[in-house]
Amino acid sequence: MNGDWRSEYPFESHFFGPTGRRMHYLDEGPHSPSGDRPGDGGAPTETILCVHGNPTWSFYWRHLVSAWRGRRRVVAIDHLGCGLSDKPQDYPYRLADHVANLRRLITELDLRNVTLVAHDWGGAIGIGAALAEPERFARLVLTNTAAFRSSRCPLRIRACRIPVLGPFGVRRFNLFVRAALAMATAKPERFTPTVRAGYLAPYDSYAHRIAVQRFVEDIPLSPAHPSYETLRQIEAGLPRLAELPILLAWGMRDWCFTPRFLERFCEFWPAAEVRRYDDVGHFTAEDAHERLIADGDQFFARNPSVAAGSTAR
Repeated sequence: MNGDWRSEYPFESHFFGPTGRRMHYLDEGPHSPSGDRPGDGGAPTETILCVHGNPTWSFYWRHLVSAWRGRRRVVAIDHLGCGLSDKPQDYPYRLADHVANLRRLITELDLRNVTLVAHDWGGAIGIGAALAEPERFARLVLTNTAAFRSSRCPLRIRACRIPVLGPFGVRRFNLFVRAALAMATAKPERFTPTVRAGYLAPYDSYAHRIAVQRFVEDIPLSPAHPSYETLRQIEAGLPRLAELPILLAWGMRDWCFTPRFLERFCEFWPAAEVRRYDDVGHFTAEDAHERLIADGDQFFARNPSVAAGSTAR
């Protein structure tokens, strides 16, 4: 791996899980001394849980982690097969697997009073975990993502699903990651050589790109798909989260999770706060991390987090 990118990622690494399936995560900022357990004499530490999508990793959240770790506990996971996590070749990499892995992290760290911050695939994965562990979640911040069914899939992503040809391009030539660094931003000048190296570093070989391909293949476009029912259940649970404070921050120049996806979330959550970034693409935390941090701070101030066991049921 190119070492230059680590100057952009000045965090301590943590791991959990068995050898061969270890998952990497960041855990920055203050922690309460008693493990955040009920009855320990104080309110649980406020936790920001950042959940990335494809083809990114916790590097994507570095600006938010740096901004928020002085005041809050910030945890950012690398999904199995992504980032600095292990990349097993014999793993299914289905939506349900990623949700289960995130739940394991949440319960192993006993995270409570959680604000979910999610992007891309992280929306469905994070919402799946929130629906399964509702007493642990206090707020939601979603950006350019989905957690419901859709038949829409851009042609450039469909091409990566073509048998033989798609995996060959994605895994042999790293086309999906390289294309994302050019196509998922409206501000390419922010993708300096160092930043590009950070995104590319974990996906440096055919074997290490397995999850990138599996995520593309796991998009459930029809009821026959193995992850379709999992996504349907997550979609059905969205109204149960409607009473939580929710911020939807959207890059309006995203060709993948277009403004229509934002509108769909607003149908489920009409009381959600919405921030539209007209000059921002899919990589919201790159194109507009300053605004996302500022809007997040204001959202947190308007909606003070509460002790675990709040409104979501």
